[in-house]
Amino acid sequence: MLVLAAAALWGTTGTAASFAPAGASPLATGAATMGVGGLLTFLIAGRSAVRVLRGPRAVPLWVLLGGIAVAVYPLAFYSSMDRAGVAAGTVVTIGCSPVFAALLERLLVGVRLTLRWFAATVSAAAGCALLALTAGGGAEAGHDVPGGVALGLLSGASYAVFTCYGARIIRAGHSSRAAMGGLFGLGALVLLPVLAVTGGPLLSTPRGLLVAAYLAVVPMCVAYVLFGAGLARVTAGTATTLSLFEPVVAAALGVAVVGERLGAWAWAGTGLVLLGLLVLTVTVPVPPARRRASRRASRAETVPSQETGRS
Repeated sequence: MLVLAAAALWGTTGTAASFAPAGASPLATGAATMGVGGLLTFLIAGRSAVRVLRGPRAVPLWVLLGGIAVAVYPLAFYSSMDRAGVAAGTVVTIGCSPVFAALLERLLVGVRLTLRWFAATVSAAAGCALLALTAGGGAEAGHDVPGGVALGLLSGASYAVFTCYGARIIRAGHSSRAAMGGLFGLGALVLLPVLAVTGGPLLSTPRGLLVAAYLAVVPMCVAYVLFGAGLARVTAGTATTLSLFEPVVAAALGVAVVGERLGAWAWAGTGLVLLGLLVLTVTVPVPPARRRASRRASRAETVPSQETGRS
């Protein structure tokens, strides 16, 4: 639920960014979102984030790699939406991130990919593809769709990288708030100079300041605190799959706020994403009789092995 709440807040980013002044650069929007928001996240974490940066062994390296990914992610993500359209940029980024995360977890820590995860990811990713192809605006609104898709893949990979390393930092004994504070504080060191160079049109009007403040505080600072708390309870692969809820929220807001129209195929894609989330999150209760039978069978299987050991 914590990760889903974070994803719901992330789903508001495209709609909020659409209210930015016409001359605002996507680099400035991304830098303001995770640069200022990353600084706030670091300040909320306080000394615990500093301890992560000074941690023993491999932890500082994990923070460095995750922090670089944090800096790359918003620049690529908002540029992807600018080139390929809000819907396509969002769904490509979020749709590919579970694949990258699963591969990273497999390579780094040997996490096995379950059939349930595979089914959920296939369903949700298929829904994302339908949204990208059929949601209102989408690819037709962009002027460099191949470049936007490529940037979406880069942002999805970056998201998976800092998710995986954030999870490793938490598993090493640090709190989720400390891990997020360390990663996003380091990313802010790169993003704030980018904002200083590109942020003139965005920060020179009251509307631009309001958009930047919302993006930095709500879908960045608040959402990633929630995400970090959820990441302490689930694997990085599960977290990135749950994040596929974001394009569903983005599509709904596009209809309700921006005035986009979704056809039958786009709604079918939304349904597939929700189906994937249900497959991943809903646990079917096991009847008590079956649980007792399973325990009896398990005990029966251990008796021969014990007798063999004694002989």
